[in-house]
Amino acid sequence: MQHTVTPVGIVRSCFKEKFAIPRQPQLAPAARGVLELLPPFDQGDAVEGLEQISHVWLLFLFHQALEDKPRLKVRPPRLGGNKSMGVFATRATHRPNGIGQSVVRLEGVEPGRLLLSGIDLLDGTPVIDIKPYVPYADSISGASNLMASAAPQAIAVQWSDGALPQAKAHALRLGEPLVELIEQCLAQDPRPAYQVPAPERVYGVKFWDVQVRWQYPQADVIRVLEVVRET
Repeated sequence: MQHTVTPVGIVRSCFKEKFAIPRQPQLAPAARGVLELLPPFDQGDAVEGLEQISHVWLLFLFHQALEDKPRLKVRPPRLGGNKSMGVFATRATHRPNGIGQSVVRLEGVEPGRLLLSGIDLLDGTPVIDIKPYVPYADSISGASNLMASAAPQAIAVQWSDGALPQAKAHALRLGEPLVELIEQCLAQDPRPAYQVPAPERVYGVKFWDVQVRWQYPQADVIRVLEVVRET
């Protein structure tokens, strides 16, 4: 039996690349985006009542990770990318039907769109459903996951003399908490766990319309080198 799903909206996100996106929602509260609703859900009737809700579940498609052949086992980053695990025991992006879920903060409801924060969604992500977060049902006392019992340990983020003023200037221009976004995302160490450390290697990622570049002068320290607008 096959089913066809149609997106109810498209996410416009601060994340323009998959690299450095938080591996779970809420790990970067400064990560903001807008869910642009598509007809007929861009009408007020579809979102009536959402103003009473602080968080929503988004069901979405990993539109850049869709695969023809299902994977039975994956190598989750949480385990260093070197250990295989059954796909249903992980939240890896390689899903049988490409469906993901995220709980995000609802910052505002406007005609035809929802303002979001704490997101972990790539720009252009199709959303196939929206459901309200229900605290008494969705937060389960005593629940456990021995593989992911706590959030990843953050590493220190330092700024070069020129990078922090650059980030602050772009934050004012964009009207976004860019400094906090950079610190929250990089503190989770987006570097592949299996990669051999190389202090001289420069990493980069695009947030909004700016390119952020950094290095690892020490194993547990990130130093932001520059924050420049892409031309």
